[in-house]
Amino acid sequence: MATKRDTPPLPTERRIAVLTTGGTIEKSYDEYTGELANHRSIVRRTLARLRLSGAEVSVHELMSKDSLDLTDDDRRTILEATREQLALSPPPTGVGILHGTDTLSITGELLLKEIGEPSVPIVLTGAMRPFAMTRSDGVQNLTEALFATGVLEPGVWCTFHGRALRFPGVTKDRERGTFVGDQ
Repeated sequence: MATKRDTPPLPTERRIAVLTTGGTIEKSYDEYTGELANHRSIVRRTLARLRLSGAEVSVHELMSKDSLDLTDDDRRTILEATREQLALSPPPTGVGILHGTDTLSITGELLLKEIGEPSVPIVLTGAMRPFAMTRSDGVQNLTEALFATGVLEPGVWCTFHGRALRFPGVTKDRERGTFVGDQ
């Protein structure tokens, strides 16, 4: 009888590229200054806690910035990194982008405008509370984004709080603390 250890791993069915840019989702508490700030990506720690059978996730740290501090050059960096992933042979089966919520919509609209209809789903997500905080929505939103790269049709999307919203027209509803779409 085979034991759990003897069971071979599932073959890789999906290859997901995750681009990190910072934002609230990746902020950590600095005990010396008493502030939440972006220092470096912490998504690998979160990914290590998830069971992602049949999925291979590669993490690409682009920057560690609050989205309010992103410049046009930073958005171009995100665009070019996304294009590089799509140009791979074979390309990943999906691209996830961790992004701050304040300007996620601007980046999503730029990706849609510049890339048009990509060959795979490009899924942006973030969080209202950092991974490190109690009651964070970060793990949920990251997990949903990873799942979405395997079930959504190609396009530019935002996944947030149990919803998949397709660009164009995705905006942050500050009063409700989530994202909404024109759909």
